[in-house]
Amino acid sequence: MFDHVSIGVADIARTRKFYDAALKPLGYTRLSDGETSLGYGEKEVGLWIGKSASPVKADMESNLHFCLVAKDRKSVDAFHASALAAGGKDNGKPGIRSDYSPSYYAAFVIDPDGYRIEAYCGK
Repeated sequence: MFDHVSIGVADIARTRKFYDAALKPLGYTRLSDGETSLGYGEKEVGLWIGKSASPVKADMESNLHFCLVAKDRKSVDAFHASALAAGGKDNGKPGIRSDYSPSYYAAFVIDPDGYRIEAYCGK
């Protein structure tokens, strides 16, 4: 349905460090790199990140989050560990989410700007 998603952040350098590390285990890399914007994806940019004077305020009650597809459970585990090492905060350790489905394996983190990011594998 979506071609891409764009988010605004306060600090591009901090964000670059976080997303470079967090997305690498999922097979996504920085495909576009500018002074005020970044683009991540596998072959085409699916996540645009731009410097913003007024990024959306983090709101844990909003239910807003972004779910990224992982190739396997090891990738989900590595995403979680890499994201935490790069300045993210834990929002759900890797594991089965049986309330979603018996094979729904996911991990959740919060990026430095407060965006909630999930990595998911259905195997």
